Amino acid sequence: MFEDLVSLRMWKRFVHEGVIDSARINKRITESWYRCRRGRVDPYQGTGRVILQTDALEQQRMKHRRLLELAMPQLNRLSPFIHDAGMISLLIDPEGYVLNMQGEKRALQEANAINFVEGVRWTEDEVGTNAIGTALLASEPIMINGSEHYSVASHRWSCSASPIRDENGTLLGVLDVSSPLERSHPQTMATVSSLAFLIEQEWAKARQQDELELMQLALMIPEDDNRLLVVCNSYGQVVYACKRIRRIVPHWAGMQRAELVNHGFAEVREKPFASLRHGGLIGWKVELMQRCNEAFSVSFAASVSPVRRFRFEGEAGVSPSFQTTLRDVERVAPTDVNVVIYGESGTGKELIAQAIHANSSRRNGPFVAVNCGAVPRELMESELFGYAEGAFTGAKKRGYEGKLVQANGGTLFLDEIGEIPHAMQVALLRVLQERKVTPIGSREEIPLQIRVIAATHRNLRQQVQEGTFREDLYYRLHVMPVTVPPLRERKEDIVSLINHYAARNGFSLHISDEVKQLLLAHDWPGNIRELFNVVERLRITPEQEWKRFLAELTDPREEMGQPVQELTYREQVEKQSIAEALAKSHGSAAVAAELLGIPRSTFYRKLKKYQL
Repeated sequence: MFEDLVSLRMWKRFVHEGVIDSARINKRITESWYRCRRGRVDPYQGTGRVILQTDALEQQRMKHRRLLELAMPQLNRLSPFIHDAGMISLLIDPEGYVLNMQGEKRALQEANAINFVEGVRWTEDEVGTNAIGTALLASEPIMINGSEHYSVASHRWSCSASPIRDENGTLLGVLDVSSPLERSHPQTMATVSSLAFLIEQEWAKARQQDELELMQLALMIPEDDNRLLVVCNSYGQVVYACKRIRRIVPHWAGMQRAELVNHGFAEVREKPFASLRHGGLIGWKVELMQRCNEAFSVSFAASVSPVRRFRFEGEAGVSPSFQTTLRDVERVAPTDVNVVIYGESGTGKELIAQAIHANSSRRNGPFVAVNCGAVPRELMESELFGYAEGAFTGAKKRGYEGKLVQANGGTLFLDEIGEIPHAMQVALLRVLQERKVTPIGSREEIPLQIRVIAATHRNLRQQVQEGTFREDLYYRLHVMPVTVPPLRERKEDIVSLINHYAARNGFSLHISDEVKQLLLAHDWPGNIRELFNVVERLRITPEQEWKRFLAELTDPREEMGQPVQELTYREQVEKQSIAEALAKSHGSAAVAAELLGIPRSTFYRKLKKYQL
C-alpha cells in the first residue's frame, strides 16, 4: 500500500532534496532537545495539557476550514492502510492544534492515554521534542522514533510529520502519521511528505480558482462608478484597479495594498469577498481616497483632516541609503501593521521606531520600549505580562502592570527581539493573536489595542531556519521590514549628524576639512552611538590634539600591514572561551555573555578586541 502511495518519482525527489536525510533529521532532533532543556520542558510530564473544548475546537476548524477541505480527500486515500497497519493520521494547524485525527481503534486508545487527541496542542513547548512540534519549528519533514522523543510518555511511539505550505512559503499546517513503535513502517516518512506535497498542489490549484472567481467579481464593478476602488486578493495584492487609479499608478498590478499609501491614497472602507464555491474569504473590495497636497496622513473617514506632514526628530541627512529608510518609515507609519527594524547596534533603530509611532494614528498613546536582550530571562515574563499582588515571593504589594498593558492604546517597541527566550516567543505570539493578556497570578484577561514594532541586529529568517526563533512569530511580526543602514554606508551624513548632536546639547564644533577626512576614513563599527561618543571626546579635547585622537580610532599598524602584538596565553584562552560561547549560543551575544557570566558591554568590547 505504501509503495502505491509513494511513487518512484516522488521518492527520488525526497531523497534528492534531502527531505529524508537521516543526518539532517538527527541534527534537528539534537537542536530540539537543546531548545527543550533551555525552555525547561518537563520530560516526565509529556502528556497533552492544552485541549480545546468542543466549541473552541469547532472555531479552530472553521478558521482552517479551507485546509481541512483540501487535505481530507488525501487523508482518506491513506485511511485503509492506516487502519490495517494500526496507525493514526493527524492534521494540525500552524498553532499546533490537532484539527483531525483518525485511525485504528487500538492506536487511538493508546494515544488517548497520553491526551494525544483532537483539539490538543502538541508543540515542543507543551510536550518536548516530537514530530509535529519540531516540524512546526524546523519547517521541514521529520521522523521521531521512540526515545528520540523528549517526553518519556511518547517513547513508545514512532511519528512522522511534514509541513504544508502555500505558494509563498507560508505555513498552512502539518500532516502527521503516528503509530506504536512496534508497528512503524520504514516508508512512513516518504508517504507523509508525498501527501503533504499533494495537498500543497491542491492548495495552489484552489488559489488559482479563487483568483479567477475574484476577477469575475471585480469585472462586475461598473466602469462609471466614481469611487476610487481596488480589489485585493487574500494576500493583500491588488488584482483590479478602477480607471482613475490606473491612470495615477500605472504599475498597480500585483502591488501590495499597503503600498497604495505611498502613492497618495488612504483607505476609507473595505468589503470582504466570499467565494460562491466554498464560502471562504477570497479578497476585499477597498474604497480609497486621495490625500491632499502630498499630506503625510489623512483621516480614514470620508471627511479630510487637516494636513499633517511627516515628522522625524533625528537628523535626516542627504545619503540615498537613509533617505530610502525614511521613505519606508513614511509609507508604513499611517498603517497599523507590525514592523521589524533591522540594523546594526548603534544605528538608531529606536529613533526610527519613535518616528513610526509619532506619525501614526497612535501618536497620542504611549510609546513603551523594552530591550529584550537586557532583561534577565527569568524576569522576561513578569516584565512583559505583569503580575497580580502576591503572585510570587518578592512580588510588589500592588502587583505590576507589564509593558504590554503599559503600551495599551499606543506602541510597544521590542528591541533586540532576536534575544527573546523560546518560551516567551510562544506566549508573545498568543498575545498578538488573541489581543489580550493575563498577568501572572491573575485570572483577569486584559484586552489590548497595541501596535508592535520589533528591532534586531540579527537575521531573523536565519534564526527561524536554525530553530531559535518561531516561524509563526516571525510572520506575525515581519509584516513590513525597515532597514537602517550602518554609518559606513551613509558617511556623507557624518558632519550633519555632528552638528545636530552639538546643537541638541547646546554646544558647537568647527569641523575642518582635514578633520572631516579623518572622520570619513574610519569605518565606524559602533555606528552613530560611536560617532556621538567621539563627539563628546572632541568636545573636551584641545583642538590641536584632535588629529592624533582621530588617527588612533583605527589601529595604524593594521593600516600599514604591520603585525599586531601577539596575544598573551591568558588572552588566547579568553578568546577561545568567547568563540566557544558564541558557537554554543548560535551567534547570540546576549546568550554568550550570559554563559560566560560577564556583562554584554564587556562582551562586545572583547569581541572588538579579538576581532571576532
